[in-house]
Amino acid sequence: MKKFQFSLEKVLSYKQQKQEALRSEHAEILALVRAQEALVESRWERYREYSVEYRERCGRGLPMTEVLVYQSGLRAMEREIQSETMRLEQLKERAESKRKEVVAAKQETTAIEKLREKKARDYQKALEKSEEAFIEEFVSTSRVRAAAN
Repeated sequence: MKKFQFSLEKVLSYKQQKQEALRSEHAEILALVRAQEALVESRWERYREYSVEYRERCGRGLPMTEVLVYQSGLRAMEREIQSETMRLEQLKERAESKRKEVVAAKQETTAIEKLREKKARDYQKALEKSEEAFIEEFVSTSRVRAAAN
């Protein structure tokens, strides 16, 4: 019998390459998420520091023009934090979407791999049966020849 060949080997190879590409894309998005989280946290830290400075200066007495400058700065920082937080949420959604794609690709690949394993087992069983049939035929032919002589 000829060597086992899986007819869907090229499809499996393609699916594995696609799965690896999706994993890579997912890792890149997760890196962006972590960077964005760090950015949001740094913005919050800057906001807290600015707010503390504002309260300290207010406690010592602050001209109204500087109060307005601080309040304006705080509002601008709040808008920036809100904007960066929205971007973070979008990145998290992209990461979750890509994770679902990776899971689906893994399921497809696993299904084809299991099919290949099943076909390989079936092939091995057929090969063993063929060998057993050949041995039985050889033994019975040898017996017939021995009996005829």
